Amino acid sequence: MDIIGKGRVVGYISAVLVVISVVLLFAPGLNLGIDFKSGTTFTYAFEGVTPETEDVREAVASAGHDEAVVQGLGDGEFLIRIEEIEDGKITEINAAVEDRIGAAPTVLDTTTVGKSVADDTVRNATSAVIIAAIFVMIYIVWAFRSVDNSYRFAIAAIVALAHDVAITLGVFAILGQVMGVEVNAIFIVGILTVIGYSVNDTIVIFDRLRENSLIAPNRPFRSTVNISINETITRSLATSVTTATVILAMLLFGGPTLRDFLIVLLTGVIVGSYSSIFVASNLLVAWNSGTLGKVLGAPIRMVRRQPETA
Repeated sequence: MDIIGKGRVVGYISAVLVVISVVLLFAPGLNLGIDFKSGTTFTYAFEGVTPETEDVREAVASAGHDEAVVQGLGDGEFLIRIEEIEDGKITEINAAVEDRIGAAPTVLDTTTVGKSVADDTVRNATSAVIIAAIFVMIYIVWAFRSVDNSYRFAIAAIVALAHDVAITLGVFAILGQVMGVEVNAIFIVGILTVIGYSVNDTIVIFDRLRENSLIAPNRPFRSTVNISINETITRSLATSVTTATVILAMLLFGGPTLRDFLIVLLTGVIVGSYSSIFVASNLLVAWNSGTLGKVLGAPIRMVRRQPETA
């Protein structure tokens, strides 16, 4: 199968998806949880009645919180997110809800995050992703040190990684509007997991590429990349399908607690498999053939390092 021959089509598709994702990050943007902006969340439980989500939202709004976001959790439980409030104010909200619904809500838990804590979370999350990307680059440059211009493998992997993260964020921007999915601290854990998965899948292909290049150094680089992809694609897809099946099962039957985290993983597995096979490898071929411009350097050559002698 000529994977590399579809490089131009893949490039257009990936570029369009990334551009759409970036646009979605500005409008409508991500539905940020209180981990990333100040606010208060609490969970209601009702016994004997099962009110509609809209009724609960209107009840909370009647207490002076029109900005309230209410998400049904099932079994008569609701997650409510509002602006940061004092502890005593929740009693007023409870009274308004009881008056509207006709049943007193039970507050299962309450969480309040201040502005400074939310800002620190944003900085720490950004730093975590950047540091992870830097260490990935360092590792790939070291692992492929037997290859001339090994930094190209690292950059190709990081581009594929950025592609995965951008599209995952775009998906969450849509889900935030459609399903009320929030971006919170566990979302960052999911993104870091996706980074590790994407890089692992890419390195499997790159490692086979290195082996095949050393076996047949005179073979055209484009052909070697295509052969390497075809030799590893079954393993990559089998791993991805297995992982996605488990995640999907947990998503369907595991309840709402881990829903957002599992959606991150499922999106990352699907997009990561695509980018490892198509994006990273095609970028290497385009770079090596000079398509990206002569300013980026000479073609990649595989060399055997001779042991040092005393």
